[in-house]
Amino acid sequence: MSTKFQINDPSLESQWRAIILFGKNSATYKFAFAKAIIELLSPNRSSLSLEELAVPFARNIIEHLGKSDKQGSSTSSKFLNACRDFAAGRISEDQLIQTTIKFGFVNVVDAFQNVNGDIIKDPFYQKNYGDGKKEIILTDNIFKLREALQFINLEQEVDARWNLVETAWNLQINPNLLEVKHDAVKQELFIDSFMRRIEITSVRDALNGYQKGKCFYSYQDIFVNKGSENICEVDHFLLHLNKRAHTAEEANINGVWNLVLADPKINSDKSARVPHRRYLERLYNRNEFYIESKHPLAETIINQTGKTKEKRRIFLQSQYNLALSHSIHEWQPWIELPGNF
Repeated sequence: MSTKFQINDPSLESQWRAIILFGKNSATYKFAFAKAIIELLSPNRSSLSLEELAVPFARNIIEHLGKSDKQGSSTSSKFLNACRDFAAGRISEDQLIQTTIKFGFVNVVDAFQNVNGDIIKDPFYQKNYGDGKKEIILTDNIFKLREALQFINLEQEVDARWNLVETAWNLQINPNLLEVKHDAVKQELFIDSFMRRIEITSVRDALNGYQKGKCFYSYQDIFVNKGSENICEVDHFLLHLNKRAHTAEEANINGVWNLVLADPKINSDKSARVPHRRYLERLYNRNEFYIESKHPLAETIINQTGKTKEKRRIFLQSQYNLALSHSIHEWQPWIELPGNF
């Protein structure tokens, strides 16, 4: 499971991303909870009460209900019904907040930091429901995370993952037919379903967490926020030439399996060249992260590259050999920091 995601990388960023990418998705509450913590986090706060968290928590759920009414696997939810009632003007904000405190946090506070059946190594908060209080006590870890270079990317990654999960839930489509596609012009992921196009999320936001905020080739920090002067670029690991080659191994070169994020200077230097063969294992690992985190990206990659780990390895190797046969030379970046996937 996600343990491989954290091999040789016990960083706080990696632990946070494991929560968002690999934790259970019985409801989207963990995404709203993550966004509420990020919004309220400040150096002078040592704790956050459920009453304080309820405001941004409910607001984010209501915003997503407006786009997708299914936000949980349960057939009935008093909390979600309250959010719907508030959006429709049937209850007051105070009623919404009180219902959120009573029902919205029932499972998420305990479950949020649990990945693969155990609490993460460095928890970001401790639960404190004693002496009439209902709050979480923030640990030093969450403040260290806030100061980390990658913190600026985390909220957009939460949104991207949320969009992917609710898309998967709401699509009435056989997973074997599911294919997330890449719009190279808009730099967005989308799905064609029943003759209509469903926009999902930004390619950068969706891919960045799985690369741990690093350039795929150089391991330098990259950024997905639109205001960044050094915003990363979406690169095709293998060339478009593969798409034009007449072969039984012809593949969707625009598929998610072949898209990586790169520092713009590194990507410019790579151009149309084929990366060194040692990067193929890195691509395999990154794709397996997708598959471990469940669909729709998972189903798409499985459909495009193979049903088993062995078949996926063979597929990548055959595509690489095809690309190299048209290129001869293998490219490497001029700088490469120690890797973590």
